[in-house]
Amino acid sequence: MHMQLIRSNQIVMFDRTDFGRSNLSLPKGVCRHDPHDSSLVDDCTAHSILYDIASNTFRPLFIRTDTWCSSGSVLPGGTLVQTGGYNDGDRVVRMISPCRHKFCDWSESSHYLLKRRWYASNQILPDGRIIIVGGRRQFNYEFFPRNTRSSSPSSTISFSFLQETRDPEENNLYPFLHLLPDGNLFVFANTRAISLDYRRNRIVKEFPSITRNDPRNYPSSGSSVLLPIDDTHTNTNQNKCIKVEVMICGGAPRGAFGAAGHGHFTPSLTTCGRIQVMDKNPRWAMETMPIARVMGDMILLPNLDVLIINGAQSGTAGWNNAGNPATRPLLYKPESTLGNRFSILSRASRPRMYHSSAILIPDGRVIVGGSNPHTFYNFSDVQYPTDLSLEAFSPPYLAANQNPLRPRFIDCDEILVYKQPFSLTFEVENFQKAGIVSVVILAPPFTTHSYGMNQRMVRLRVSSLTQGHSHTKHTMIVLGPSIPEIAPSGYYLLFVIHAEIPSSGLWVKVQQ
Repeated sequence: MHMQLIRSNQIVMFDRTDFGRSNLSLPKGVCRHDPHDSSLVDDCTAHSILYDIASNTFRPLFIRTDTWCSSGSVLPGGTLVQTGGYNDGDRVVRMISPCRHKFCDWSESSHYLLKRRWYASNQILPDGRIIIVGGRRQFNYEFFPRNTRSSSPSSTISFSFLQETRDPEENNLYPFLHLLPDGNLFVFANTRAISLDYRRNRIVKEFPSITRNDPRNYPSSGSSVLLPIDDTHTNTNQNKCIKVEVMICGGAPRGAFGAAGHGHFTPSLTTCGRIQVMDKNPRWAMETMPIARVMGDMILLPNLDVLIINGAQSGTAGWNNAGNPATRPLLYKPESTLGNRFSILSRASRPRMYHSSAILIPDGRVIVGGSNPHTFYNFSDVQYPTDLSLEAFSPPYLAANQNPLRPRFIDCDEILVYKQPFSLTFEVENFQKAGIVSVVILAPPFTTHSYGMNQRMVRLRVSSLTQGHSHTKHTMIVLGPSIPEIAPSGYYLLFVIHAEIPSSGLWVKVQQ
């Protein structure tokens, strides 16, 4: 249900805790005790794992409180902060730091959150804090960590926009959040979008409603990404003029959730909308996907493309509310001309519907896992059984015939300082003199319910490229990101792209 890649090249994964026993035991003597759990009061099985990519192995983690439909962000130091959930977990903050020893596990702070955070969204901010927005029947936001120097550290901030966008089917849960280069927060809920100055609790701008007025948030469950930001004009200090585009794809028509409750699965949406949010008069530009999709995951790929994977072609999110699995992933090229941006990829081996997830890993593959359309684990005698497996999806750039064009790191600085140059050296077997070489950094998202929180890609400025004595070896001088509003401090994957083929990712830390 939830995934986060951390800098140890491991993926933290977890599900809810109140489904009964899982298939993985906790260490002897370790059990979860919850007298209010309707399924199992004493549970000695794991509902969270730490998956190691290189060894293709995992070990159980111990999570005490219910994480169902929660949210998360990674702090600048690399610690995953996971917030909220259901029942005994709805006000809990959980933390886990990257480590390789067997004692690394979750720590939990009960009742830290001021409000119940179930179906809320998170965004890391330029100052290193996390903003936690909304949740079921929560029309407010708060921060982690709390500002103890504030005159009212124990109060949330009212956010009437969420109340205004709630309809009879809700359709504003897991609101889409994207940090903008001017420091404000893009917030999309239901059909509406605003720019929020969260420091002053002031709406700076209201954008036009998305075309056709179709809802895009849970349970209609479209997906959203902030398209890669071009930070190659680092020294201009014109951050308000940078091109910043948000893209939202898929979802379900209004009324689809109610119809699913009566056994009718409404065809999903085929539309995507792009909006340049820093324009003086922004407007949605609509496109049509070749395959309708609800509950799809949108993943930024290191060659600047967008992968749309998982989901269904009819119905909505929720228990047994969808049909006709969308097993053909789509590849979207944002810089291609209109009408030539989408391509259909090979069919997946199994449905990945409600409560599935997807995440990019450093070698360029996408790990896809889960699918549980049912109230409890149900592995048989249903049309779409619970699926606890993982698969690796390989985008076209990983084809063997692209290996001669693929950059490979020889050396790279591991610390990137804002506006300061750093060097990296790479080799490529068949260097294309006419080809473009670029460098990007990617913040891996916390993925759940068709939304990658904090997913962010920034293209950096290459100031020089020199060829070594060997025709295959090259050194670049690159400038670090310009400001924290464009790339908040923390750990990123750095990729070199040559002739549209990316290298594997290398972990770097962006800091002041």
